[in-house]
Amino acid sequence: MVKTKDYGLRTKVTLMVSAVVMLVMVVLYIVFRNQIIPQTRHALEDKATAIARTIALIPLVSEGLNEGRSKEIQAYTSKITRRNDIMFVVVIDMHSIRYSHPDPSRIGKSFVGGGQKAALHGEESISEGEGLLGKSLRAFVPVYNNRGAQVGVVVVGLSMERVHRLIRQNEWTIIAILLSGAVLGAAGAMVLARKIKQMMFGMEPSDISKLLQERSAMLQSTREGIIAVDHAARISMINREAERLLGTAGITGNGMTRHIADYWPELRLEQVLSSGESRQDQELELNGITLLVSSVPIQVNGMIAGAIATFRDKTELAVLAERLSGISVYADALRAGAHEYMNKLHVIMGMTHMGLYDELQQYISGTVSNYQNEIGSITRQIKDPVMAGFLLGKLSRAREAGTDLQLAEDSYLPESADPQVIHQLITIVGNLLDNAMEVLEGQRMKEIGLSFQYERGRLICTVRDNGPGIPEPLREQIFVQGFSTKGERRGMGLYLVRKSVEKLQGQLQIIPGPEPGTTFMADVPYAVKGDETNDH
Repeated sequence: MVKTKDYGLRTKVTLMVSAVVMLVMVVLYIVFRNQIIPQTRHALEDKATAIARTIALIPLVSEGLNEGRSKEIQAYTSKITRRNDIMFVVVIDMHSIRYSHPDPSRIGKSFVGGGQKAALHGEESISEGEGLLGKSLRAFVPVYNNRGAQVGVVVVGLSMERVHRLIRQNEWTIIAILLSGAVLGAAGAMVLARKIKQMMFGMEPSDISKLLQERSAMLQSTREGIIAVDHAARISMINREAERLLGTAGITGNGMTRHIADYWPELRLEQVLSSGESRQDQELELNGITLLVSSVPIQVNGMIAGAIATFRDKTELAVLAERLSGISVYADALRAGAHEYMNKLHVIMGMTHMGLYDELQQYISGTVSNYQNEIGSITRQIKDPVMAGFLLGKLSRAREAGTDLQLAEDSYLPESADPQVIHQLITIVGNLLDNAMEVLEGQRMKEIGLSFQYERGRLICTVRDNGPGIPEPLREQIFVQGFSTKGERRGMGLYLVRKSVEKLQGQLQIIPGPEPGTTFMADVPYAVKGDETNDH
């Protein structure tokens, strides 16, 4: 179906091109015919007039007419006729009597064919006429003697048959030229079309149109701002998301064809054009908005033809990172639970094979009792089901890591009226617990305390560990994105904790104490679902 469509398209294009070529040929033929054919006739007329003027200036002619001597005139005009390939040269006096003629027997007789009256009155003229020799194009030129008196007329004739033959020859010449031009043009068009098709990677016009539409749709629908510039650093493309982000930052107006340094000087794409080096994930402050920008040069055949910059609001990326962090927390909780209960299943399977049924019954009873006690304790204190399930997973992971994670006995967390608050709270608690477990790695005693205190619309969440603690100079730096004492590509956990606390319009503190370890306390507003209170 696609091949048939492309074939039909090529046939249409061929027919359209053929029609255009034919139309151009017809127009050119009409133009050339209306210009060249009259010019051919005028050229013949000018030739006849020039010969007649030359003969009229010869003294032999004027004196022969004065003295009535036709023999010399006849001999001279015969030579002129032969040498200039003309039909005839006739010299007449003021009474239209011939003094020369191709047929000597006609000398002395009156001129036949008419048209000489204007010349007999001293005016040159051109006319067509039919005489004894047939139809001819005739030029009439007056002859004057040395005193300035007119003594006769020179008539030079060209055969009309010859005139028509030359005109037909010029017509065929025009047609031959146009046909040659059409053939050469068609051949050149085919070569050019093949070359253009190669340059367009063999795509048909319909493919190019579809590709442009898809490209435009993709560029306009993407969630990233995109700006492209040409080799002169003038904006050649800017999508809607870029206009939105820049409009939010106060950069408005049509940016197309403007120099990027005038439109957004902080972007410095002209430096990317000159150096040819890419820049990844640069932070640019723009009127209170932090944008994360990546810039790369565009190379065509090894030459830099432009550059493109993509950017997003860093705040939006932070929100996305928070969501991903929450998902990873749930995944870790499920993995820990699955690992713990897989170990218990292995124990049960081993005791079954050994036939230790009494011991197996005690083991299962103890495991179920501990699990029920743990679930009961969590569900009594944590009324929000999402947070309760999350904490059960964290307890399993802590046991797997050999860490004693204790939920304070007086903790209480009512069910939240806003699921988004619980999502942010899971980000806060999950990252604080993960950070505490990483700090305790390698220690013999690993203890983490978790507490929730709700009162009068506010919730205080506290996470305490018995690790080495945080030095005073680092207590502000640990919340900066990317800062970590544990190696590269770290430093996101506490940054996300602070962002989530700020998003809930709460406060985050590091509480110093006499004992070693670190205590984080987050105080956030907390709306309770229904009529639930802290009376429990």
